[in-house]
Amino acid sequence: SQSEQQILSSQLECVQSIRDGVLEEAKCTESDRVTLFPQQGSGAETQTRSALKLLQVEAETLYNKWDSEDLYVTSILYEREITKREVTGAEVTELVWKLCLAHSASYETADLFMALVFELRHLSLEALRALWQRSSFKCRDNWQPLIDALPSCATEACVVLMKDLIASGEVEEDKVEYFFWSFTFIPNPTSGMIESLAPLLKSPRASQSCFLGVTALVHRFCSAHSSCGVVPAVQGVMRTLGKFLGGNCTVQDSEHLSKMQLVLKAIGNAGLAAASLAPALSSCAALKSHPMEIRLAAVQAFRRIPCSVGVSDLLSQVT
Repeated sequence: SQSEQQILSSQLECVQSIRDGVLEEAKCTESDRVTLFPQQGSGAETQTRSALKLLQVEAETLYNKWDSEDLYVTSILYEREITKREVTGAEVTELVWKLCLAHSASYETADLFMALVFELRHLSLEALRALWQRSSFKCRDNWQPLIDALPSCATEACVVLMKDLIASGEVEEDKVEYFFWSFTFIPNPTSGMIESLAPLLKSPRASQSCFLGVTALVHRFCSAHSSCGVVPAVQGVMRTLGKFLGGNCTVQDSEHLSKMQLVLKAIGNAGLAAASLAPALSSCAALKSHPMEIRLAAVQAFRRIPCSVGVSDLLSQVT
């Protein structure tokens, strides 16, 4: 068929001249032919010639080793000069006020917001709590700069403050969801973050984003700490999730069914930490009296658990 015919054919030929290990000249000819209707022999052809020639060789520039003392390799993402002065709560409060007064769509606002994020990282938990008491106000367009900056702060103190605000109900529901989803992107979570957030899982009002956000934080922590299973904060989260399973994932009604599916998804989300719950997950998947949704969710909860942890036993039970 015509679609199988070669429509474009290209050819590139280069001749290089090298002397004493140095490329002196390179001449290249590139031909491209496009044939739209092969039966009629019609088409278009282009030919491009290029030539590179060495004109001169400069003397070697001596490298001064002292020039490298202030050089370092880093990511350009959110690059900012590290401040050596102590950041005070009053200075950060003033930044929040400036953000409120600045035009929302301006370079000044972007720069001020970035400065706010980086200065929050220098504040202790006590300083952050005091800052919240002074700066929890809303700007004229109903914007709370501090609420939007906290998730990008990503320090343990900021996470604890966000947990406090969630537990006290001081932030609107959509911002609570924003907090939970931001936990997924914390680059270097600590056991203190996990310990502070774990009690939120026990709340009757704990949402899907709460379960998935906290367990995603656990997964990232365990990715950096292979022995995370012995960390008390991680054990506390897994114990809470294990209690929801009740041993074999028995459910009484449709509402309980949905909650159990969420818990199983959160367990799978936790990664290596979920290895301690492998026996319970096997029981959940093996009982044929369970709804198929629960058995399937229990199997999927093994997705980040090492194969050496009871997965073979699971397969023999559910097949």
